[in-house]
Amino acid sequence: MSRALRAEWTKLRTLRGTGWLLLLAVVLTVAVGAVLAATLTCPWGRCTRDSVRLAFGGLQVSQACVALLAVLAVGGEYGSGMIATTLTAIPRRGRMLAAKAAVVAGLSAVAAVVGVLGSALAARLILPGTGYPVPSPVDGPTVRAAAGSVLYLVLVALLAVGIAMAVRDSGVSIAVVLGLLYLFPLLASLVTDPGWHRFLWSLAPMNAGLAVQTTVNVASLPIGPWAGLGVLAAWAAAALLGGWLLLRARD
Repeated sequence: MSRALRAEWTKLRTLRGTGWLLLLAVVLTVAVGAVLAATLTCPWGRCTRDSVRLAFGGLQVSQACVALLAVLAVGGEYGSGMIATTLTAIPRRGRMLAAKAAVVAGLSAVAAVVGVLGSALAARLILPGTGYPVPSPVDGPTVRAAAGSVLYLVLVALLAVGIAMAVRDSGVSIAVVLGLLYLFPLLASLVTDPGWHRFLWSLAPMNAGLAVQTTVNVASLPIGPWAGLGVLAAWAAAALLGGWLLLRARD
């Protein structure tokens, strides 16, 4: 397994654009979160909005960078034909997929940790000027939102790896991943029936996964914070399983 990990790390490290995508993910996470935090106000001294969720709101944009990196890590090999060399060197398909997923997840986790810490620091600098209280770094909901945000980006990366392995085309894969993340919630919002709307909202990977960032009025959410992250984990696991089965059957 160590040889497979080294091989996947070498390929991803030398892939054009890896560093730029990770850097862009960090910058977008911090910059968008800072802009959202700066929009907060406390009319008549009443601070009602979820400042923690807004501070980490940049993940809704930066997740596209992580997804693109994961798709390129898989689709790039199929596009260049290098997948034949990879499968010759690592005949066990499951080991190859596990190594690729682990390397992508590890890099995504590093970018997520840096981005989340940067967003938290930006919020501590910006929120006092808006009148909002600064969330304590040891507050339970705040810690859960920060840790959950890191896990969210890692799960998005794994979801993208599984889909790319199943589809094998970079363009189609990124369209499917972004459709699940951004289009699914939009379609769910168009459903007028309250029961179906709540169900589809809870099933959408982005909506469910980002529920872990909520620190205000948690009881009103259609799905709980950790349960929502579990929904995203189920999507990622299903994608990886499907990618592995198709990899064994076709290649």
